[in-house]
Amino acid sequence: MPRAVLEDTRLHPAIRDTVEHLHIEVVHNVQAASMSNAVLVVGMAGNPFCKRARKALDAAAVSYHYLEYGSYLSRWRERLALKMWSGWPTFPLVFVKGVLIGGADDLTKLIATGELKRLLA
Repeated sequence: MPRAVLEDTRLHPAIRDTVEHLHIEVVHNVQAASMSNAVLVVGMAGNPFCKRARKALDAAAVSYHYLEYGSYLSRWRERLALKMWSGWPTFPLVFVKGVLIGGADDLTKLIATGELKRLLA
């Protein structure tokens, strides 16, 4: 079953363009980075889960690219657009070979089980 998203037919025509293009440059940047880096971590300053994900990758000797979008008080609109696009409710967003695998806890599980190495092989 696909993720629930408000259908275009339920958006007034006057706002469709705004909804469609909300911080699209940020979404395109993350899309491109997720496809051009084996591992991408999208995070924010001051978030302990973002730091935890990066430390876990460092400890596992897995190289990654990191994109940071503000802190708790800045750039929240861009982060909201990323949440709406991805459907993932929290940060970080961790991508492996272009596939969203979740956040820090999901990443540590993949590292612990060896699944991350298999995905990267």
